Order: sequence, then structure tokens, then C-alpha cells
Amino acid sequence: MNRQLQHELHDALTAVLGDMQQAIDQLAQVLEAERTALNDGNSEALDQAGAGKQALMLQLEQLDAERQQLSREQPAENATLEPAWSGIVQSLRHCHLLNRRNGDAVTQRLNLVRQALAVLTGHAGESELYGRSGELHVRARSHALAAA
Repeated sequence: MNRQLQHELHDALTAVLGDMQQAIDQLAQVLEAERTALNDGNSEALDQAGAGKQALMLQLEQLDAERQQLSREQPAENATLEPAWSGIVQSLRHCHLLNRRNGDAVTQRLNLVRQALAVLTGHAGESELYGRSGELHVRARSHALAAA
């Protein structure tokens, strides 16, 4: 492979890694915005964060496919770009933790809502409103709480 082509492949791979880092940084910002929306109960902002996460994840998948292809073209470049790749992996780990934190918050709130629904519907102690196959457990949902 001639030097000019090697240089172009190096520049292309460096650019892809830079684009990946930028997308990951944006993803971290979106995850923080999602956390704020969860804390504030802002469903519109939560929808925007979800759409942003989805778009950024798609972009990252495309960039990673491009990175893999360029890496196969010139495997020797992988070692020289290892520090950039390590930074990307570290940033992805951070995003993973942010996403888990947000997921844990959603799970906690969902459990609280389920508990409140169980109390309101008179099914306290029952853990699910839906069966394993997804069918709704139909029961009388209104109960007299007190007699006059």
C-alpha cells in the first residue's frame, strides 16, 4: 500500500474516532437531560431525550461499522490510535452507568406506581396486573373502603 493511501486511511480513521467521541459526549449530555426530565416529571423532555438517545445510538453504530472497516484496511494503525480508542471505551462505560442510573430511577418509580395502583384497586400484595403471557387480570377494581 502506498504512503499516500496509508496517510488517507489514517486520517479517515482518526476522523471517525473523533466523530465517535463527539457523539458519545452528546449521548452523555442527553442522558443527563433525561435524568433531569425524570426528576422533573417532564414527559415532553423525556420524549425528546429518548429520541435523541435513539438517534445517537444509530449514529454510533454506523460510525463503529466504518471504524471496523477502516481498521481492517490498515490493521497497523490500530496500535497508534489505541489511546483514542481507550478514551472512547471509557466514555461509553460512563454513558452505560448514566443509562443504568436512569433505568433504575424509572424502575423505582414504576414499582411505586404499581404499589399505589394495588392499594387503590384493592389488590395490595399482588405483584402484577398482567399475567406471564401478557393478559390483563380482570377483577373488580372498585371496592367499598368504608360503610356509611
